[in-house]
Amino acid sequence: MNFQRGRHKEDPEINLVPMIDVLLVILIFLMITTTYSRFSELEITLPQASSEKSGERSNVIDISVSATGSYMINRTPVQFRNVAQFQDELRTAAGNRVDPVIVINADARATHQSVITVMEAARIAGYNRITFTTRNPE
Repeated sequence: MNFQRGRHKEDPEINLVPMIDVLLVILIFLMITTTYSRFSELEITLPQASSEKSGERSNVIDISVSATGSYMINRTPVQFRNVAQFQDELRTAAGNRVDPVIVINADARATHQSVITVMEAARIAGYNRITFTTRNPE
């Protein structure tokens, strides 16, 4: 018998809020306990080069810097007062060569400023290809 005539039966409903709370707690737990691997070093494969001497280089300007601050361009002593004069000496040494390679041979006891002076003069002259020479330890 149905004594409640006129009343509609309520449909059962599923409450999703407690389920979402439980899932968020599980998600937070997993985020805290998971270890993430980090790279402490970069893995780099360096290029290889042979140690054989190359042939005669025609597009190279050799600049030597002594420990006392003397400069030589292609084994010729050079005197200058400022970077602009050294730039003129570089252009004279380059002649009609296009974009020569500047090779700086600096003494180990040469001042940092003397090497920077050569680099600055090469930059002003428009020569962007600069390299340094070193010797192998014995």
